[in-house]
Amino acid sequence: MKENHMYIKNMVCRRCILTVTEIFNESGVQPVDVELGTVSLLRPLTQEQFNSIQTKLEAYGFEVIDDKRMRIIEQIRIGVIEYVRHPEFQETKNLSEYLQEKCHREYSSLSKLFTEMKGISIEKYSIAQRIELVKELLVYNELTVSEIADKLHYSSVAHLSAQFKSATGLSPTRFKQMKGHKLKPLDEI
Repeated sequence: MKENHMYIKNMVCRRCILTVTEIFNESGVQPVDVELGTVSLLRPLTQEQFNSIQTKLEAYGFEVIDDKRMRIIEQIRIGVIEYVRHPEFQETKNLSEYLQEKCHREYSSLSKLFTEMKGISIEKYSIAQRIELVKELLVYNELTVSEIADKLHYSSVAHLSAQFKSATGLSPTRFKQMKGHKLKPLDEI
């Protein structure tokens, strides 16, 4: 039995999966599977179902992706977020290997497409995601800068600090001391 897939932009976390699943269920459509960026269905949607679901998705900041290149970009984005947010992945492979496996394409073509479409390299996008995670961990105030560097597999505290300062203009310690931190949603990085 052939499954149909819908590709959805801005799904970046487990809550997104739950929200999208709920939208489909409320619309009377039982998905076979919902993963970050993809909904698998047993049969194609009617135009009425599609329009209804698309409207509901957009109300939550999601977007149906029809263009093949944009689907690949979204796979890369989700792959980078997963890789950064799950440091255990970093223990077994590097980002390029992870993305090749996730997207089923050569890293060089993924890199070229991402840079062309987003205007930023995958490496710089990955660094931006890591810095945002470091900010979160600093705001939570549960780990020291040294523990954060270790947890996120930085080679040293100095490396984390230099990368953080380059991206934000502040040292991690100075950032931690400031009040009123504004963290960016993952889909806006």
